[in-house]
Amino acid sequence: MMDTQLNSWLLFANAPAHFADTEVVTRLASGERHSYTYGDFARRSMQLMHALDRVDLAAGERVATLAWNGYRHLECYFAVPCTKRVLHTLNLRLSPDDLAYIISHAEDQLILVDPDLVPLLEKVHAIGGLDCVRHVIVLGADVPDSALPGLVSYEDFLADEPDHYAPLDIPESTALGLCYTSGTTGRPKGVLTTHRSTFLHSLGASSGLGLRIGPDDCVLPVVPMFHANAWGMPHAATAVGAKQVFLAGALEPAALVDLLLAEEVTVSAGVPTIWLSMADELARRGGRLPSLRHLACGGSQPPRSLIERYRNEFAVDIVQAWGMTETSPLASMAWPKQKMRTWDDRRLDEAVRSQAGLPLPGVAVTIRDDDGAEVPWDGQSMGNLLVRGPWVADSYFRGEGAEQFTDDGWFRTGDVAVGSTDGYFVIADRTKDLIKSGGEWISSVDMEAAIMAMEEVAEAAVIAVPDARWQERPLACVVPRPGATVTLEMLHAHLAASGFAPWQLPEHLELIDEVPKTSVGKFDKKVLRGRFGTVAP
Repeated sequence: MMDTQLNSWLLFANAPAHFADTEVVTRLASGERHSYTYGDFARRSMQLMHALDRVDLAAGERVATLAWNGYRHLECYFAVPCTKRVLHTLNLRLSPDDLAYIISHAEDQLILVDPDLVPLLEKVHAIGGLDCVRHVIVLGADVPDSALPGLVSYEDFLADEPDHYAPLDIPESTALGLCYTSGTTGRPKGVLTTHRSTFLHSLGASSGLGLRIGPDDCVLPVVPMFHANAWGMPHAATAVGAKQVFLAGALEPAALVDLLLAEEVTVSAGVPTIWLSMADELARRGGRLPSLRHLACGGSQPPRSLIERYRNEFAVDIVQAWGMTETSPLASMAWPKQKMRTWDDRRLDEAVRSQAGLPLPGVAVTIRDDDGAEVPWDGQSMGNLLVRGPWVADSYFRGEGAEQFTDDGWFRTGDVAVGSTDGYFVIADRTKDLIKSGGEWISSVDMEAAIMAMEEVAEAAVIAVPDARWQERPLACVVPRPGATVTLEMLHAHLAASGFAPWQLPEHLELIDEVPKTSVGKFDKKVLRGRFGTVAP
C-alpha cells in the first residue's frame, strides 16, 4: 500500500477537484447572503497561503482566529495548516483576561479577527495580552477605526497573491490545530490536534456511525467554529464535497429557521439550548423543515421531552452526540442498531436516544471504578469514563494536566457513565456534579431531563447543596415558561411519576430567570453553585 501522509491537503484538495461548483453559503451578520463555490474557496484559500508565507511566519507557529462562523473563517481552517502553521481558534465568548492568557500561552504570532470583534481585541491589548502578536488581520474589506496599531484588511492581505499553491508534503504527525478547553475549573488547557488525527476524525465524523454527511448533503454547523472545530463538520463536509451553510454573528432562532428552510439544510448540529429555542420558533410558525434529516445534539444530554417534541411536532430526529475538546471532539453518537429496526419509539428512546451512544470506529471506551477496575455494562453500574483513540489527546499543550492521563494510555474524561448490555453508554453526570446524599448517588443529569419534561418548565439545572444530615441534597433551579407556575409540590409529583424515589426528591426549589451558560452554551453550574451552593436555602 502507498505510504500516503494523512494531512490537511487530502481534506482540502478533494472539494475543488470534484465539487468545484458546490456552494458555500454564509448568512452575514448584516442579514445578507454570501455565496460562492468550492472552486472560489480553494482559490482564495491558496491566496491566503501565499500571504502567510509573505509575512514570514515559521512552520509550527500559531495563527489565531477570533471570528464567527463564515466563509472567511473556513478559508483560514485550511490555509493555515496547509502551510505547516497551527490554527488556533479563539473563543470569542471568553473574558479579555482569559483571552489574554490563552493568546500569550499559545504565543500566537498573527490574529485574524472579525470587524465587530476588534473592540474585544482592544480590551485584550489594553492588558498586555497581544505582546507576542506581530500581525492583526481584519476579516473584511475595510479596517475599522481602532486603537490597535497596524491593522490590515483581509481582502487587501490577499489581493495581489497568486491563487495557486503547490501542495506541501506535510508529515501527518505535524501539529494542525490548537483549541483550549472552556476552563470551567482553573485556567483553560490547550489541546493540540495533528494532521493525522484531524483527517481520521473527519472520516469518522462523516461516517454512518457519525454525523452521516455525504456529497448530496447540505450541512449547517450551529456549533461555533471557534470551539472544537465546530465538531469537525467543516473539515468533514469539505472532504466529501457537501454544501456548507454558515450563520455569522449572534444566533437568533428566527434567522436559524430561515436559513434551514432557504438553503434546504439536511444535517445540522448544536447544543440543546439551541434546539430548545428553535423549537419554540418553529411552533410559533406552525411549520416544519422538510429537508432536514437529523439534528446532532451534544454538549449536554438533551431532555427526552425535546427529542419527542422534534419527532412528533416537526418530524425531525435528534441524535445525541458525545465528545470533548480532548476527543477532537466527536467520540460517539446514539444511532440504533440493525436489530432495533422494529422497535417502537418508546423503547428506542429508552435504549438508544437517551444514550451518549456507540463509540465511533477507532475510539475505545472503558468505565472504571475508583480503584481502576472496569465496572459491568449492565445498565446500572456507574463508573469513571475513560477513552482513547487516534483522535484523542494523549497530553495537554505544554505538558499541563498530566493527571488526566493514565499510565496505560487512557484519558480520564471527568464524566461518570453507565454502560448498557447493548453496548451503549450514557453520561450519568460530571464527577463534580454528582450528588452524594446519605451515601447514595443522585444523577443531576437525569433529574434535569425529567424536570424539563414538564410543560411549565423552560430550563432546569440541579446542583448539590450541603446538608447537615445527608451530606448533600439536590437543589432544583428552574426557569418557568412565561405565565406558568412551578411549585415544589408540582416538582415532587412529576419526579415521583417519572420514577424517582422519595429520598431523591429535592427539598428546595429556586425559580430563576435563566440558567447561566458557559461560553459554548452549556449550563454553567459553577455559577449556580456560587449563588446557591454554599449553604442550603
